[in-house]
Amino acid sequence: MRSALIGRVVAFCVRYAAFVVSAVIALGFVAGFETVLHFALNSDTSSLISASVPWRQRDIAFDRAFPGTDGMTLVVIDGATPEVAEGAAQRLKPVLAANKALIRKIRDIQDEPLFAQDGLLFLPLADVKKTTQQLITAQPFLGPLAQDPSLRGLMDALSTALLGVQHGQAKLSDLKTPMVALSDAFGRVEDGKTAFLSWQTLIGGGKADPSRNRRIIQVYGAQHFGQLTPGAQTSAFIRQAARRLHLDPAHGVTVRLSGPVPLADEEFATLAERAGLMVTLMIAFILASLWLAVRSWRIILCIVSTLLTGLAITTALGLVFLGTFNVISIAFIPLFAGIGVDFGIQFSVRYRAERRRLDTLDGALVRAGEAIGTSLSLAAAATGAAFFSFLPTNYAGVAQLGLVAGVGMIVAFTLAVTLLPALLKLVRPQGEAEEIGFAALAPLDRWLIGRRRIVFATFGMAAVAAAVSVPLLRFDSNPMDLRSATTESVATLLDLFKNPDTSPNTIDVLAPSLAEARKVAARLARLPEVERVITLESFIPEQQTEKLAVISDASMLLDTTLAPFTMKPPPNDAQTVESLRATAKALRDVRATDVAMAPVATRFADVLDRLANGAPALRQKASDAVVPGLKVLLSQLSGLLSAQPVTLASMPADFRRDWLTPDGRARVEAVPRGDSNNNDVLAKFSAAVRSVAPDANGEPISVAESGDTIVAAFIEAGILSLLVLIVLLAIVLRSLRDVLLAVIPLATAGLLTLGTCAAIGLQLNFANIIALPLLFGLGVSFDIYFVMAARRGERHLLQSSLARAVLFSAMTTATGFGALWISSHPGTASMGELLMISLAWTLVSVLLLLPALVGD
Repeated sequence: MRSALIGRVVAFCVRYAAFVVSAVIALGFVAGFETVLHFALNSDTSSLISASVPWRQRDIAFDRAFPGTDGMTLVVIDGATPEVAEGAAQRLKPVLAANKALIRKIRDIQDEPLFAQDGLLFLPLADVKKTTQQLITAQPFLGPLAQDPSLRGLMDALSTALLGVQHGQAKLSDLKTPMVALSDAFGRVEDGKTAFLSWQTLIGGGKADPSRNRRIIQVYGAQHFGQLTPGAQTSAFIRQAARRLHLDPAHGVTVRLSGPVPLADEEFATLAERAGLMVTLMIAFILASLWLAVRSWRIILCIVSTLLTGLAITTALGLVFLGTFNVISIAFIPLFAGIGVDFGIQFSVRYRAERRRLDTLDGALVRAGEAIGTSLSLAAAATGAAFFSFLPTNYAGVAQLGLVAGVGMIVAFTLAVTLLPALLKLVRPQGEAEEIGFAALAPLDRWLIGRRRIVFATFGMAAVAAAVSVPLLRFDSNPMDLRSATTESVATLLDLFKNPDTSPNTIDVLAPSLAEARKVAARLARLPEVERVITLESFIPEQQTEKLAVISDASMLLDTTLAPFTMKPPPNDAQTVESLRATAKALRDVRATDVAMAPVATRFADVLDRLANGAPALRQKASDAVVPGLKVLLSQLSGLLSAQPVTLASMPADFRRDWLTPDGRARVEAVPRGDSNNNDVLAKFSAAVRSVAPDANGEPISVAESGDTIVAAFIEAGILSLLVLIVLLAIVLRSLRDVLLAVIPLATAGLLTLGTCAAIGLQLNFANIIALPLLFGLGVSFDIYFVMAARRGERHLLQSSLARAVLFSAMTTATGFGALWISSHPGTASMGELLMISLAWTLVSVLLLLPALVGD
């Protein structure tokens, strides 16, 4: 009945081919035009999982309580010295803040008074005493520098210190650190290299903390979610501003962008890398496979035209149903192309076989519709049902994909039995001179049927082996593993992971009050998986009274030193030369006081003489190496020596709001112990924290929960689609045997695919798991084609035109989308790899197992 109906539809389309082609192509153009006008892509990945899921509700509630990372870009500034990094940050911030159209807010927590002014209070009391004593000891050196922050002032300060050595009030060895550091810096300047001096090392007399060479600024910029890279404009502006300010390695500064916005943008940009090559390979492979399947450019033109028209119509319908596509639902394009081209190949190859028998174009087209119609309609229904099975799941991105792809199957089938035969009628391909099947496979056909037990045993053992290895298969829920480590944002984030103070892989607990937060923090702190726990009260330093007394004493001694009443005017070049020569002479005068230090003093004096005798540009470069950092240090010291008591009330409002809501709820942050980017470490850390605080949330928990949600969605959809498929096949085929014949090869191919992934170490992830619906769709279609052929009495299936259609349909999809394997995006590359594996096993199961199953 169905075959006759589809035959009549094909006959109508063939008879009125010009009308059908004109109407459908016109519809395709209208759909394409509407798509161009109204196409919208929501690249916000936070919307991919349903907001009704409990862990998503907790995340949303926490984000409402503490709005933080939405639209955030981390500007990571690394300087050659702490002073260079600080100076770069202070120059960049006002430029960024001036662009109100792109930048809505800037946060520089390190520059807030709590740290810039009260930073010493967060050190242990012993370190506060040590630091202030070092400053007091350096007072004779700092005074001239504060009064004259220039190369001349530096030389005058050294000359004063050398005068003390000459009179026995100090030792030359006390000046070893500044002499060596300045000799090295000025020596690099002489060699034409960039040089920077760490004043913190100079004043502290030791090695600077490398972590202090980094500044991190939070920039909250505009995003345009209708674009593939929503934050591209903001990121481009930040980079342009850095270039204009010469914040580059040549000037001792590296500016990198990371955080949620650049990470998402660069991931999508990575997807576009090698896109030209991938598209070229896809088109070449698809056309080559189509040629092998139908051996006619006219037929290929018809198939491709049908495919493109269907794609335009499906896209327009997707916009009608969804409004906007997301980064998952847009993947309906390869799914539609992979299965849609199968429908076209199936009809066209069957037409070729009928044309060989009938040698009349119209009759062959109608007969092809009658012969393939039931199989094609059942395959489309089964595949569509498989995609629609994703609709009830919590993985909203794939649910939308299932809706569009399911609709696409209806469109693809409809066009395969209407537009395609009408196009074939109009282009009038030549008749067929040879049989369409694979006559050379007759021996294999007979062997598969005659040695059925061997075939069953072989596939059975392989399936058992695969089933045993499936539990070893892992789902990689770490989104970092899907991103290219060569991109700036990922490389920067991996760098931030190394420092617990900057790693974003922390877990938060929302406590009803500060008092409760204190109790939760105490319980979390006892966990071995937790490095430390932070609450708002963590930023109230201990022993403030004692520390403030020490700082106050130092401030009284250093007040006029760091803030002199009078400042010397900037020197001219002649005055700078004079000071260089005077200091060189003083060095030579005192070197005899310490034989061990004489080489150091001589080297430094020689460097100063060469600077004095060199060109003014050389002295300017020497000044640039030391003076900007000096000014930054003097400013920082003045701030640190004006520390005030830190209380909850005195904290900056924005900072306090990061940890406490207006209604009194408090945030507790737990930091993991160990590698914060290690999946096992994060899993144990998350489990430990949730044993104390089940409602905790944060990146490690979100990553794990999203992985569980996605896997559950695919399991749920897989079970549902399998049940729907069985019911559908049972209704249509009305034979348990035929239902099993359709399901067994599909299940075998699925097992072998997963077993192969486990064997070769290919983990499932958020990207490649999307290849599984394509495997299911094509597997169902191929199985149904063969089962329906067997019901018609065909037994030597490998010799038939059907085998040719199945083989080249799979080859078209595999070679086309297997090109994804060369993508520079790890997730996309893994999708291409999984597609190739799954299609290979699908073909093996269909072409080797199914003929043995249906054979007498």
